Amino acid sequence: MRVVIADDEAPAREKLGRWLLEEADIQLVASSEDGLSAAEAVARLQPDVVFLDVQMPALSGLEVAAQMEPSTAPLIVFVTAFDEHAVKAFELNAVDYLLKPYDRERLMRTLARVRERIAGHESGAKAVAASRSSAPSCDRLLVPDGERLHLIDASTVEWLEADDNYVHVHTPSRRYLLRRTLQDLLTQLGEERFVRIHRSSAVNLQAIGSLTPLFKGDYELHLRNGHTLRLSRRYRDAFFARMGR
Repeated sequence: MRVVIADDEAPAREKLGRWLLEEADIQLVASSEDGLSAAEAVARLQPDVVFLDVQMPALSGLEVAAQMEPSTAPLIVFVTAFDEHAVKAFELNAVDYLLKPYDRERLMRTLARVRERIAGHESGAKAVAASRSSAPSCDRLLVPDGERLHLIDASTVEWLEADDNYVHVHTPSRRYLLRRTLQDLLTQLGEERFVRIHRSSAVNLQAIGSLTPLFKGDYELHLRNGHTLRLSRRYRDAFFARMGR
């Protein structure tokens, strides 16, 4: 099995790596020291399993899990120095959790669970879905930037545009394309910040400058950046309720 380790503590990361490499069926394909590089490694290498530290710089382990692509998500084993995260790990459908400092016998039991899940052709999709639904909102969003992932502030996203199974994420500087559904992304970003204006689009409330009524109950939204979007009649009442009207 192909494995990624993500842990900002070098001694713990190296110890876990040594023990894993002594297993004949394990190939360690990446070892990351922060959440962003871990997310990049998972997206690029698509491992079978990731050992994911809960607390890391840039992105926490829980944030990394929440932003994985479900269709290619690996099985997740959370690692932590704090046992209060263990319950959370199981709530998120992780395969297991490991407490630091690592215990070899405990690691072997974790690997037995991992091998059983792999034999059953399970993936980390359930853990990704649970991570997204349990998070109150996401202040940072991982988006593809060439062959890398880029971390952007969610408050800079002006509007979202659905395109089949993808979403165009519009920011002041550029547009990104994510393999996500619009509703999935809205749930993760927090619907208190964004409002749905059309079956295929949503807008950041702070990006709206003015509105112009059109025919049949539709409106034209004028964003502060000069772009215009259509507010359809279907979403009109909910939109004005959010605007306090």
